[in-house]
Amino acid sequence: MRIISGQYKHRLIQPPSNFKARPTTDLAKESLFNILENSIDIEAVKVLDLFGGTGGISYEFASRGCTDITCVELNYNHYSFIKRTVADLKMEGVKVIRADALKYIANCGCKFDLIFADPPYDLPQLPEIPGMVIENQLIADGGLFIMEHSEKNKFDQMPQFFMHKHYGAVNFSFFKKED
Repeated sequence: MRIISGQYKHRLIQPPSNFKARPTTDLAKESLFNILENSIDIEAVKVLDLFGGTGGISYEFASRGCTDITCVELNYNHYSFIKRTVADLKMEGVKVIRADALKYIANCGCKFDLIFADPPYDLPQLPEIPGMVIENQLIADGGLFIMEHSEKNKFDQMPQFFMHKHYGAVNFSFFKKED
């Protein structure tokens, strides 16, 4: 896994071989961040990265100058790896929280300009996550929620849905809260 762009561009991040996380592919990450860089000021947004996994999405935001990132990961080994990587790279403004992402959604009480969720594709509650994020009012006015999922999930009939993109086996559904 590598960081695509920004201050830490081309930095290789090597999670342990026993990791169960499925990192977002480089092609999908690069395409996603091309969309984001043309639609938001990455340095000015407050980001929530749910189901942090290897931390790849949080690293990309930090590398591009975002200084308010919250990364939520339940698995202790993954959480520890993300914390260690953030410390080793001296990434400012990245908070790593060990918590169940679904409980975090329900109890956080904060608003974010951009929320990214990459749950395990076989998570039984995966289809409910966009509704949970919207119902718990985590998206700030004008903010985005991006859900990574497999091709079997469709979210185009949900409130605030506005775009779907796919890159190989990786699918992104975008939701926007209007001002």
